[in-house]
Amino acid sequence: MVPAGARTPEELETLLEDAFVLRDQEALTQLLEPGAVLHGPGSLQARGREQVIGALMETWNQQRTYVADPRSVFQARDTALILSGRAINVVRRNHASWRYAILLLADGHGYGKPP
Repeated sequence: MVPAGARTPEELETLLEDAFVLRDQEALTQLLEPGAVLHGPGSLQARGREQVIGALMETWNQQRTYVADPRSVFQARDTALILSGRAINVVRRNHASWRYAILLLADGHGYGKPP
């Protein structure tokens, strides 16, 4: 199911968690900027929406998940920095929807293998 779009940075986090839980590639596509960048544990790195989707899908094969845990959100107009337990994400608003521009994921709570 494709999300209509996130109205807030916090909602974007929840939609990313949903896309992970459902393993929904189409939903994931809607959550990323075309030039999105991903950096994760080990050698997990990707640039551009298609590469980021491919890298995240590989994490699904490793039974990794993402848990939305936004602890602090700092917003300046159409850009926001989301700090969570094990992720730092930069998101931008394009029209009425928020999308990920930069995802920095770390192993552990929030991103990784379920306990």
